[in-house]
Order: sequence, then C-alpha cells, then structure tokens
Amino acid sequence: MSECTHDCSTCSANCSSRTQKPESLIEKPNENSIIRNVIAVVSGKGGVGKSLVTSLLAVNTQRRDYRTAILDADLTGPSIPKAFGLKERLEGSEQGILPAVTKTGIQVVSLNLLLENETDPVVWRGPVIAGTVKQFWTDVVWEDVDFMFVDMPPGTGDAVLTVFQSLPIDGIIVVTSPQDLVSLIVAKAVNMANAMNVPIVGLVENYSYIECESCGHKQSIFGESHVDETAEKFGLKVLAKLPIKPEIAASMDKGEVEDLDVEFLKDAADTIA
Repeated sequence: MSECTHDCSTCSANCSSRTQKPESLIEKPNENSIIRNVIAVVSGKGGVGKSLVTSLLAVNTQRRDYRTAILDADLTGPSIPKAFGLKERLEGSEQGILPAVTKTGIQVVSLNLLLENETDPVVWRGPVIAGTVKQFWTDVVWEDVDFMFVDMPPGTGDAVLTVFQSLPIDGIIVVTSPQDLVSLIVAKAVNMANAMNVPIVGLVENYSYIECESCGHKQSIFGESHVDETAEKFGLKVLAKLPIKPEIAASMDKGEVEDLDVEFLKDAADTIA
C-alpha cells in the first residue's frame, strides 16, 4: 500500500478522508440568543433600496405580533439606525452585546451604533468586515426573535459570503429596479443562492412607478418594468412593486419609518410569516 499523499483526486482508496462529509461553517449564535427564522435581503448592485425593504419588512412583521430583529450587515453603508432614529451606542453585559431596540420593539445591531461618530468612515479590509458581521451573530444577545432580517451589502463580496456561510439563512429576498439590467442582477443573486443552497422567497421591485396625487395615473419614470418576465424566467414570485413616494424617503431620513402607514410589502410579509 502506497503512502497517503492527502490528494484524494489522485487516489482510489475508500478511506475516511474521502468519505467524511464536509464540516458545516454555520456559526452558533450567542448561547443566550433565540432566533427562529433568518431572512437575508440582497441585490446584485447597490442603490436599489435594500435598507428600505429591510426596514419596511421588519415593521410589517412586527405589526403582526412577531418579535423582529435587523442585523445590518452593510458595514460600509449602514443606514438602518437612521431609518429608525437610533443614535445611542450599543451596550454590553457579561452575556454579550445588547442590541438597540426601536420604539415598537424591533431589535437592531449596526456598526453605526458602535462607532464614536456615525459619520466615521469604515476603512477596513474584507476579512475584518467579514469577521465583524460574524460577531453580530455570535456575540450579540438576540432576545427571543421570531424573524431576523439581514440587510446585506451589495454584490457578492466577503461580507455577503460570510453571511451565507456562517448564518443559517432560511431564505432570501432579492431587491431590484425596473431596468433592462434587472435580469442580470437577479441572475447573480439566483446563482449565489443556488451555490449556497438557500431558497429565494421572491423579488421586490423598488422605484417601480410614481403615482399622480390628482388623477392616480402611474408613470414608470425609470422605464417599463421587467420584473414579471424575469420572475417567470427564474420561477420566482414577485412579492411587491414599490412606488417612488417622497413621504417614504422623508420618513426614512427623519428616523420615522415605523410611523409609515404603507401596505406595499403586506404580501411579502404574509409570504414570510
């Protein structure tokens, strides 16, 4: 019998090294955390409104009497605290880091709640960013959470890969916009989800149209939507088409997203919960 070279590709022996299953990379949450469902909100590009969709989904789910949380994984562009009017820095205990809590009870952890100043830039390399995202899962005491929404950074970089590999993602929601490039954006998200063996809950199209307050006419100022045909192409469900409404942007800027009375994501929340 020849000596093992530890290269299974050149060896026909049926040894334990060949037959053992690959070890899971899923991290255990803080021993004091309870998290039942984890939904990631993703997109293949930036600027499509992932934080808006994440915020509105959390608000809608919380209104259904589910205990809801947001893990802000977009470390270089965290906007969740601003949407909810959170400014106090996170505190800790012997058990771990304690999340901030919004006025309606949504638990939130974001890097902006750990920085000395919210305008401080995050000039970190990929491994540091990935490690910080992982710590938001392992070191934070998430108290009795029914649904955790993860606001993902754009693209398919280190932080995104870390979330998919380290957190037990139950499903992803893909956010896109009404442009020809939508098919490419969705394809990237679908391919990553398939590679990570994570189901896609559905698509949300943002900036879908603007509605005239006088006559109710809907104008597609970014071009006609392609989300329905794209969804059909990939066998996905369209969860919502969000309009352009100045009051939504104003509420996000004022930290009053929980005061919005919008039902655009009602079907999406129903699908999840």
